[in-house]
Amino acid sequence: MKQLRQQHLRKPVTPDLLVSPSSQDGELGSECPEDRGNWTGRLDFLLSCIGYCVGLGNVWRFPYRAYTNGGGAFLVPYFIMLAICGIPIFFMELSLGQFSSLGPLAVWKISPLFKGVGMGTILIVSLVAIYYNMIIAYVLFYLFASLTSDLPWQHCGNWWNTELCLDHHVLRAGNSSLPINISNTVSPSEEYWSRYVLHIQGSSGIGDPGRIRWNLCLCLLLSWTIVYLCILKGVKSSGKVVYFTATFPYLILVMLLIRGVTLEGAWKGIQFYLTPQFDHLLSSKVRQSLGHLTVASGSMFFLLCRDTFIVTLGNAITSILAGFAIFSVLGYMSQELGVPVNQVAKAGPGLAFVVYPQAMTMLPLSPFWSFLFFFMLLTLGLDSQFAFMETIVTAVTDEFPYYLRPKKASFSAVICIALFLMGLILTTEGGMYWLVLLDDYSAGFGLMVVVITTCLVVTRVYGMKRFCRDIHMMLGFKPGSYFRACWMVLSPATMMALLVYNIVKYQPSEYGNYQFPTWAEALGILMGVLSCLMIPLGMVVAVLQEEGTLWERVQQASRPAMGWGPALEENRSGAYVASLAGSQSPKPLMVHMRKYGGITSYENTAIEVDREMEEEEEEESMI
Repeated sequence: MKQLRQQHLRKPVTPDLLVSPSSQDGELGSECPEDRGNWTGRLDFLLSCIGYCVGLGNVWRFPYRAYTNGGGAFLVPYFIMLAICGIPIFFMELSLGQFSSLGPLAVWKISPLFKGVGMGTILIVSLVAIYYNMIIAYVLFYLFASLTSDLPWQHCGNWWNTELCLDHHVLRAGNSSLPINISNTVSPSEEYWSRYVLHIQGSSGIGDPGRIRWNLCLCLLLSWTIVYLCILKGVKSSGKVVYFTATFPYLILVMLLIRGVTLEGAWKGIQFYLTPQFDHLLSSKVRQSLGHLTVASGSMFFLLCRDTFIVTLGNAITSILAGFAIFSVLGYMSQELGVPVNQVAKAGPGLAFVVYPQAMTMLPLSPFWSFLFFFMLLTLGLDSQFAFMETIVTAVTDEFPYYLRPKKASFSAVICIALFLMGLILTTEGGMYWLVLLDDYSAGFGLMVVVITTCLVVTRVYGMKRFCRDIHMMLGFKPGSYFRACWMVLSPATMMALLVYNIVKYQPSEYGNYQFPTWAEALGILMGVLSCLMIPLGMVVAVLQEEGTLWERVQQASRPAMGWGPALEENRSGAYVASLAGSQSPKPLMVHMRKYGGITSYENTAIEVDREMEEEEEEESMI
């Protein structure tokens, strides 16, 4: 009997659930984790996280939110939200992903009853990926347009300009004794953006998309091609690309900052940026800090404690650095145009594709600075888009690993083509209306519901003690009281308050003076609600797959599924086994399995040993 036990302990029996359909000997080969793709180094992982979190929002959304919501006073709620929600939830996602090496769908083996949270996450990421790549297409359009000696949006007089167009060079060269009223005029860069790039005059609204702008369509096709080539081999390829895409924007930001602070009037913009306006603080859209970290978008499930602080603080520092670089140029523009700083910048795409191009025309060697700026935006956007696509592809391949992982390149191509076709509506003359609708609703309250549910499931259903035990197994220490307090109370409570605040303060979408019709608002709300509905839908599916009474099915579905734990077999022994509940008992793995419902190959070994011991006892009793 002792020899029998030793044989089993030397060669664990692999559960049938973990056996590949192609395996002939019934054992799981060691190539499975490698087929999935692993980071080739810690720096790859860290740069990918930084590149994912630091995106286009740091360049246009953060500065806009800052000066429209109290200037320097905005930094107060920003860092409070960063400490209460941003850092703790980011750390939770990193820990879950690194512990299990699973995507946002398969990671819900932790509690199959809530697999709908992963489904909602994938839906949100897919919608964001559609319009995010359209923004990258706009960047490519301007990047190519910068390859000229004279920027096309620098002067009026082109076929797309109207009589309202007023060149700022005319203001500087004109007679200063004759003041010019610029309140009803339009800059050349604004007409270039709206009338040439978008050709929005060909559409009467969101219900009238008009014709496809083929130049934008080709740029969108190019952007999807670039993304596909960079994610072709998973994190092994995208992890190397980020060595450039995650570091280059900082070089350009520093160059723009140095150039900006040397401009005349730059201090006006910086002073406006830093001056607190506490009367605006109560109306601040403080959820911006979460928007920067893109919490709960799923990519962190495959992308720890020290890395969390590096990434989150790096994200905040990037936003602040971008603010200085941007407001120095806006201060210069304010002095040149003779208007207040708060009338120079606009929100969203308008800030990146109207104000910045106009600012570039005011600088010496304007095509050079314009090319650098848009190349910086391209690298910022591609980093985030890589992570979006890895999220989607990894999530689906984790569900069907032995069928899709060998064909990951083809499957990635299918996903890219499908999202490209769905994004064609954005290349039409009315495509900007659809982009604004997607931007406002795809990752709004649905994202907050996903974050809240994730916190509650991990801390209440899976259990705080067990989650801290898993982190201790990976890092060698347990999370401190700060993280535990945030995960248990502060983060979900704050997110819930934010959710209620956004519902109470709901405002319909608009683009300029255009008000979206009721049916468009209903469609946008449906996008947000649909991601939330994935949660109860996933619960129904999980309960139907179990047996017994309704309560027994719910209990069983809420427990960790078979196979939950570290992906590599060597990590499912040693520290991990010793940390399981009941590990000091004679049969620790059986105690853990019967109590929590989880199972590993080592637990399967214990089952086999128990069964053979029972058979031996029966044979002895018969004799």
